[in-house]
Amino acid sequence: MGKPRILIPGIIRERVVDRLKEAFDIVRIDSADPSLVARSEAASVSGVAVSGRFDASMIAHLPALEIIASFGVGYDGVDVSAATERGVVVTNTPDVLNDEVADTAIGLLLNTVRRFPQAEAWLREGRWQRDGAFPLSPLSLRGRKAGIYGLGRIGLAIARRLEGFGVDIAYHTRRPREGVPYEYHPSLMALAQAVDILIAIVPKTPETHRTIDADILQALGGNGVLINVGRGWTVDEPALIAALRDGVIAAAGLDVFYDEPNVPDGLLDLPNVSLLPHVASASVATRDAMADLVADNLFAWFERGQAVTPVPETPFTRKSGQHPESLR
Repeated sequence: MGKPRILIPGIIRERVVDRLKEAFDIVRIDSADPSLVARSEAASVSGVAVSGRFDASMIAHLPALEIIASFGVGYDGVDVSAATERGVVVTNTPDVLNDEVADTAIGLLLNTVRRFPQAEAWLREGRWQRDGAFPLSPLSLRGRKAGIYGLGRIGLAIARRLEGFGVDIAYHTRRPREGVPYEYHPSLMALAQAVDILIAIVPKTPETHRTIDADILQALGGNGVLINVGRGWTVDEPALIAALRDGVIAAAGLDVFYDEPNVPDGLLDLPNVSLLPHVASASVATRDAMADLVADNLFAWFERGQAVTPVPETPFTRKSGQHPESLR
């Protein structure tokens, strides 16, 4: 039996390719565009490794498709509904990036509250010598209460780090989590009213679209700080710009944006924001671990008939009789 054929559309970490190239027949195309895969070639593609978009038209174009291995914990770029209808398993890369993203959330929070990037720029520009000490930061973590919007794996990692800073912690999810010591709020509004730091780490779903809007920011209050390391989709950016400009909230730290990589000038022009270019998981070690999990999912599927980290919507196993000879 020949090697399983794996399609890789667009850019993906080369470690994925290096792991797969001996055991699989790799087909690379510039983007997830059905017109780039001839029908004759598409008929033999049984797996996909992708970082980013993979829509229903691509799934329909690949009649032998069994698995889509997505690079990232979020998999909103993959049309999971279309995959589910076809019985195609979708995998993601959870857990291996939890600590990196949680670390970034804390770093972004400190940068936002204490203005460390501005202080470093003050030093580098020679202003410490010329103008004297950097101005006192108007905000502090002391005496604050942090609310985590989305207490999943990463949210829990953020909460555990926050404990070390002596801040009180509360959270909102669709349902309370058992076995956690944090205060639960049944709605995002209730959480925003109860805290003065709001940390968003929810996935991109129809239910999370622009849920952090003008009303939530008003509830967070004039001493409030918003941190977003989840998805830009979650925040109403015009409302946030207005809230920051008008003092409705005190500051914001953002690693994600609604239309990446485009960042609104209204945010860039504000002094009370700390902005990062979606780097929460962007270390060599973490991206390598994510690449390894993409490859491990494909190996596990074709060798043992079951993926390592299938997403909840596609808990499928491979049909008996489909297994090729050992891949390794």
